[in-house]
Amino acid sequence: MKKSRNLPMISTVEDIITRVCSSHTIRTVSCAAPYEPSDLHALALARDNGLAHAQLFGDAARIRRIADENALSLTTGFTITDVPDDSRALHASVNAIKERRADVVMKGLVSTGSLIRAVLEHESMSLRQGKVLSHVAVFDAPIYNRLMLLTDAGVNITPNLHRKIHIVVNAVTVAHALGIAVPRVALLAAVDKLNYPAMRATLDAALITTYARGGGIPNAYVEGPYALDNAVSPAAAKTKGKSGRVAGRADILVAPEIETANVLYKALQTFCGVTYASVIVGIGTPVIVPSRADSSRSKLASIALACLLSLKAG
Repeated sequence: MKKSRNLPMISTVEDIITRVCSSHTIRTVSCAAPYEPSDLHALALARDNGLAHAQLFGDAARIRRIADENALSLTTGFTITDVPDDSRALHASVNAIKERRADVVMKGLVSTGSLIRAVLEHESMSLRQGKVLSHVAVFDAPIYNRLMLLTDAGVNITPNLHRKIHIVVNAVTVAHALGIAVPRVALLAAVDKLNYPAMRATLDAALITTYARGGGIPNAYVEGPYALDNAVSPAAAKTKGKSGRVAGRADILVAPEIETANVLYKALQTFCGVTYASVIVGIGTPVIVPSRADSSRSKLASIALACLLSLKAG
């Protein structure tokens, strides 16, 4: 079936769901150990909205019991493969991607680390060319009425300069898929000026800025170091005399390490009620790694984002 020519503009997380629906291309999600009711609910919503079907790998009786207890029908749009052992279920779900029976993979009640290890064990999806995996979250900015991205709240703990460049490139790739032609990338730190060796993040930000200005990261404006307020608030940037293409207008927030990113991620979620669409990118297939605390709607948005990236990749 042909895709719709008049695709809606993506300016909110909900628009990501609408865009994938508008594509009229149903993707398949492979999920291991889907024992959280919200996981099954999100996958059922994906089916009902015409986004994706699901292949479930795990204890079939347990999956059906959870579905029955939550009034979820798995009779259409779902296939269940009985693999009671979680480790085997993980490998079976990843193998579905390798064999092109599924398009994206989703974490159920297993650890993120174990899923990533299972993905990387398959040679076709390994990091043999020096690529780096990273977590990218997309959200509606609570006070600026626009879409923003945050990275990396889930994979790289204390990335070195090389990894940070890849983290930026991964986020820019996601932004391009969302229709942000030239995203503005803010490299975050506690201060806006170089303060090395006391603050390593400021030096990394300055070096990445120089690298990007030299053409190392095309189709993006990359600047730093930026304190958070000067990156996202035009008023703060003006008051503090911050100039530049990114000042006060960042589309992508790049944290210096996982603690900063994860605290900001959860603060937005807990205090502001932000709904995220988030994925791990950097390899052949998007990996959905929802938190157990994520709502079904947030998990649906993550499924939609992964499906969108899969569609863009062809």
